[in-house]
Amino acid sequence: MSGGGSWAVAAVAAVTAGYALVSRRLATTVVSAPMVFTAFGVAVGPAGLGLLSLDHDAGPVLTLVEGTLTLVLLTDAMSVRRRDLRVGGFLPRRLLGIALPLTIGAGWLLAWPLLPGLTLWELALIGAILAPTDAALGESAVAGPGVPPLVRKGLKVESGLNDGMVLPFFVLFLAAIPGTAASAEGIAGTFWRALVLSTLLGLAIGGIGGWLLSASRARGWVTDEWRQVFVLAVAAGSYALAVVIDGSGFIAAWVAGFALGAALRQGARRAAVSAAEAVRAGAAGTAGTAGTAGTSKEDAGASAEQTGAGAGASAEGGPAEGTAASDDTARPAARLGDFLAALSFLVFGAVLLGPQLQHLDWRIVVYAVLSLTVVRMVPVALSLAGTGLSLATVAYAGWFGPRGLASVVFGLLVVEEHVPGTTLIGRVVALTIALSILLHGLTAHFLADRYGDWHHRAAFRRPGLREGPPAPARGPAPGPGPAPGRADTA
Repeated sequence: MSGGGSWAVAAVAAVTAGYALVSRRLATTVVSAPMVFTAFGVAVGPAGLGLLSLDHDAGPVLTLVEGTLTLVLLTDAMSVRRRDLRVGGFLPRRLLGIALPLTIGAGWLLAWPLLPGLTLWELALIGAILAPTDAALGESAVAGPGVPPLVRKGLKVESGLNDGMVLPFFVLFLAAIPGTAASAEGIAGTFWRALVLSTLLGLAIGGIGGWLLSASRARGWVTDEWRQVFVLAVAAGSYALAVVIDGSGFIAAWVAGFALGAALRQGARRAAVSAAEAVRAGAAGTAGTAGTAGTSKEDAGASAEQTGAGAGASAEGGPAEGTAASDDTARPAARLGDFLAALSFLVFGAVLLGPQLQHLDWRIVVYAVLSLTVVRMVPVALSLAGTGLSLATVAYAGWFGPRGLASVVFGLLVVEEHVPGTTLIGRVVALTIALSILLHGLTAHFLADRYGDWHHRAAFRRPGLREGPPAPARGPAPGPGPAPGRADTA
C-alpha cells in the first residue's frame, strides 16, 4: 500500500472511530451519519487533502460501493414478507407500482429543458439514478413512534424494494447509450442476460441456499456464527456468477434475497410443525388412565401448542410461522451493510461531490431542488389519490423520499462506464444526493414529531381515520439512529 493510501485508510479509521464514540450523543441531534461521513469525504478528497480520488483509487472505491449495494439489496429483500404487501400494503404497492415509474418519467422529462447537451437516453438515466429512496437519510421519519404504523411500514417497504425495482430501468437505459459496455450487447441482449438470466440465477442460488441452510440447521450441523456468514456467501456468489454470464450482479443478489428469505421462513415453519407433532406424540404416549385420558389429551394438546410454538421460535429465531427467521439470520449482514454504507457516503463526498462543487450552475441547482420536491411529490400524490389518506400523510410520504446509497452507486457506475455525458450527469447526481442528505436529515426529526402530533389529534377527532389509531404510548421521535447506514431490517 502506498504512503498516500495508508494515510487515507488512517483518516477513514479515525473518522469511523470518532463517530462511534459520539454516536449516541449525535442520535439526539439532527446530525446524521451520512452528513458526517459525506462532509469528511469532501475534506479528504481532491477538493481537500487529496488523500482519496477516483483517478488513483477507482478499483477499491468501486469494489466497496458495489459490494455494499449488493449486500444491502440482498438483506433488504430478505426482510420483506408477503404480509408486508397484504396487511396495509396498498401504500407500498402504490408507491412502488405507480409512483416509482412516474418519478422516473418525471425526472426524465424535467431534465430535458434544464440540462441541454444530454441525449434522450442520458436524460432517462438521470431519472432512473435519482428515483430510488433510502430511508437511512431520514430514519426518524420511519422510526418515530408517533408516525402511524401504516405509514412507517409503507415507507420502509418502499425504501427496501425500490432500489431493486429501478435496476432494470437503469440497466436498459445504460445499454441504449452508445459507447458503454452494455451497449455492445444491445437492449435485447441486455434484457436477456441482465434481467432474465440474472433473475433465474438469483432464484436458484437463494432458493437452494435457503433450503440447504434450513436442512443443516434442523440437523444441528451449522453454528449460529456460520449460519450468519452463509448470507454473505450467498450475496457474493449470486453477484459473482451473474457477472460471469455478463448479467447483472445486483439483480441476481436482489432476487436471491427474496428466495433465501422465503426458503428460511418455510424451513422454520416445517421445523415448528415437526416439533409440535413430536411433543403431541410424546404427551399422548404418556397419558394416564383411561378415565383421565380426555383431560390428559387436552392438557397435552395445549402443552404441545405452546411447546411447538416455542420450538419454532427456537428453531429459527422467531415464532412458529418463521416470520423472523430471515431477520435473525441476516441481522449481522445487515449491520455490516450499515457500516459499509457509511463508508460509501464518505467515498461519495470524496470522489463525486467534492470535485463537482466548484462547477455548479443554476440549472443544476434548480433540477436538484425540483428532483427532491416536484419529481417525487407529484407522482406520490397521484399514486395515493382515492386511498382516503389525509393531505398531511400524502405530503409526508412525498417529502420523505431521500436519495442515498443506490443513487451513489448508480452514479459511480455511470462514471465507470464513461458515458459521454458523464461530467454533467455526475454534477446533477452529486448535488441532488448532497441536498437530500442535508435537507432530509435536518427535517426528519422535526417533521416526524409534527406529523405524529397531527395524527394523534386527528385520530381522536375521526375514529375511522384511514391512517389508523395512534400508538398507545407516545414519546419523542428518535433522532438519526446510531447505526451508520440504512434503517434497521430486524
